[in-house]
Amino acid sequence: MLFFSAFTFAQKGRSSNKDEPSQRVKPAPESVFKMFREAGMKPADRTLTSAEKEKVSNAFALLPSLHQRILKQNLFSISFMDNMPNTALTSPVDPVGGNKMFNITFRASLLNENVSEWATWKENSCFTPAADSSYKVRVEGGKMDAIIYVLLHEATHIVDVVTGITPHPEDADAVVDPTAFTKDIWRLMNKPTEPYIDSLLEQTRFRSGKPVSISLAPDVYAKLSKTPFPSLYATAAWSEDAAELVAIYHMTTRLKQPFYVVVTKNNVEVTRFEPMKNPLVKGRLGQLAAFYKP
Repeated sequence: MLFFSAFTFAQKGRSSNKDEPSQRVKPAPESVFKMFREAGMKPADRTLTSAEKEKVSNAFALLPSLHQRILKQNLFSISFMDNMPNTALTSPVDPVGGNKMFNITFRASLLNENVSEWATWKENSCFTPAADSSYKVRVEGGKMDAIIYVLLHEATHIVDVVTGITPHPEDADAVVDPTAFTKDIWRLMNKPTEPYIDSLLEQTRFRSGKPVSISLAPDVYAKLSKTPFPSLYATAAWSEDAAELVAIYHMTTRLKQPFYVVVTKNNVEVTRFEPMKNPLVKGRLGQLAAFYKP
């Protein structure tokens, strides 16, 4: 999740570009604490154990080469927070040496989850229980640490801002020239082009802000499979689309992990959404070559 607000440049201090990005652990910017406090939360900084630090270092080591180069120059800090409602947040902080700099704040309990557990929780946030409780939604994303996927997603936001994978207008309704990534797929920052607007998908959480009945899940994923979006979260905005596509591609193709959504009814599979087998998604993968140049 990428966060911009009136409180963006809030974190002070120095961060040396010589140390490894995984070692740049600091408390989250005050703007992040303030946002969660105003939402009625009681956020608290978390000090990592040795085992947790090892998980974080491993996640950074598995990033694509472009991510590693950009984070070396543009990541100011990473933070871990208890009592945080969402999974992670990437926010700008004061520039250093002329470089745009960013903080990534993670929900600390994420370090105790694997990809399948975390992704299943996130996916289920898109649905409400139905009177017929026989439907279930789960994500098979493998057993690697969830922080690997989430760091991939958040780090891609930083790469995106620094390299311009997607446009970054100040006004979400601004009409701007498309990039290669957004052309023919997105009309505005958070509005797809006409062929990929579907009445049911428009009702889902990342389009409307509200979950839909889990009984609609088979139809939701059937509709999603007719778009070039790799996940429901990718439909939220072009920046989330880029972050999701890179994360799912890297997890499946480079790290050899599964990634698909299964809808069952009475424990029998009725729908499977596997983005890397979708021809419309596969047609976009050639754009990701730049992430892996040495």
